Order: sequence, then C-alpha cells, then structure tokens
Amino acid sequence: MTDLPPLNSLRAFDAAGRRLSFRAAADELGVTQGAVAQQVRQLEAHLDVILFERVPKGLAFTSVGRSFHSRIAGVFADLRAATAELKPEPNKVVVSVTPTFAAKWLIPNLPDFTAAHPDIDLRILATDKVSSFHSDGIDLAVRQGSPPFGASLDVTLLFKQTLIAVASPKLAGLGGHPLDPETLSKRSKIHDTHDLWPSYLAFLGVQDRSPRGLRLSQTSLAVDAAIAGQGVALVSRFLVAQDLQAGRLVEVGEMWEASGNDFYVLIPRTAKNSGPVSEVMSWLKARSAEDT
Repeated sequence: MTDLPPLNSLRAFDAAGRRLSFRAAADELGVTQGAVAQQVRQLEAHLDVILFERVPKGLAFTSVGRSFHSRIAGVFADLRAATAELKPEPNKVVVSVTPTFAAKWLIPNLPDFTAAHPDIDLRILATDKVSSFHSDGIDLAVRQGSPPFGASLDVTLLFKQTLIAVASPKLAGLGGHPLDPETLSKRSKIHDTHDLWPSYLAFLGVQDRSPRGLRLSQTSLAVDAAIAGQGVALVSRFLVAQDLQAGRLVEVGEMWEASGNDFYVLIPRTAKNSGPVSEVMSWLKARSAEDT
C-alpha cells in the first residue's frame, strides 16, 4: 500500500481530469482551487511525471496524464457504483423472471402495476439462469418447477401449467377451429426447450406424424413463430391470453393440465413482510388470479 499515491491526490486528479479545470474540480469536491492544484502537484511529485499542461482556458492532459486518468477514472467509477449498490433504496424491488415470463406476461401487465404503484421502482432481471437472492440482490423470483424450493423461501403458486396448442388463424387449413387429435398430429410443430409435445400427444392418444418441426430455445420465440404461421406451438395458456384475445392466435388443441411444472413466486422468508416487496407480491397474486 505504501506504493500507492495519496487518495486525496487521486480524487483531486480524477475530478480535475474530468472537468479539465481546477476551479470546477474544487466546486465538485467542496475545497478551494488552491487545494486541488496542490494535491495534483503532490501527485505529480509522487509519480515524477507531469500530468497536466496549464493552458489559458484551464488544463490539458499530457499523453501520460491522459492514459493515467483513463485508468483512475474507471476505478473511481467502480467505487461509486459499488457504494451506490450498498445504499438502501426503500422503494426498489428487483424481480427475477425468465425471459418468456417477462416478455409474454409481466411486461404487458406493467402499465397496470405502474398505475397501482407509481412510487415503486420495479426492476426486472430476465434470465434463464438461477439467480441468487443475496449476491444478485433479488427481492423475489418467479420460477417454474415443483416444490420444495428451499426451507428459507416462502412459496406462492401463481399459475398452474395449463397447456394449449395454438397457431395463427391464417395457417392454411385451420380456419380458426380446434383440430381433432389425428389432424393435429400431422401439423408442423414448434418445439421449445421444455419439449412437451410427446407428452401432450400421448395425453391425446396419438403419435406425432408431422414433418420435422421448428426447434427454438425459448417459449417466447415459439409463440412468435406460431403467430408468424410457422406451425403449432404448445404453451401455457396465461402466456398467450392477450394474443388469443387479440386474434393473433387461436386454440387448436385440447387443454392439458401438465402437473409438476407450475409457476411460483419465491421470496426469502426474512423479507416477505417488507413494504414494497409485499405490495409487488400482492399485485402478482391478484393479477394472476384475474388471468386464471
């Protein structure tokens, strides 16, 4: 640590470099212009280099000063960001959801949430990865699966996994009417990573007789492909409720309750009574009940 320059000198250099003015740097730091200039001179003496050229309108970097400042400024920016993350933000709520849940249900319903809770800063982390409540700063998470999820978590069911087969009404031969199982088995199918078509067709009592289907990594992409007329997708009904209502999709197969892979909201037991988090939780439950 003895090789490091004094912190006050580095702060003065960072501010002076961002503003290229001792006076402006002094205003930012709440000290005198002479104090900033002295700290910079001490830093130059410590490093044995010239960092600034004094020009009539302020300061100009030397080549060494510019290179050094780019590194120092980045370090101070990281320090400010790290400090800001530690400061309590009482109205901030971070919710972790899958990209499909975010795109097809949460974001379309955000206007309703914002109208009901204008003071809550809701931040959405959309990822398929398992997020950590502690290290990722997550307040609550919506996940698909089966309990138990952990003794430290409070778990609430949001949606049952109610699957339906959907397709664009313009898809040739559909005519907007449900298909009998044999006809559905021959239609081109859109698959996602859940790969539930074999189980669904077994539920209907038929085998897949369709040509090779389209395979996509996310359910939201499968929904978009179905809207585009690329085939029949198998999705949770609540995820396409708005598309069905708008006529972008129609149901073409029997509804199936696929047990064991429902949608739950998870929250640490130690945080479930927090004001804003509790309000988000209540809104999620009420809004999902309306859709159910």
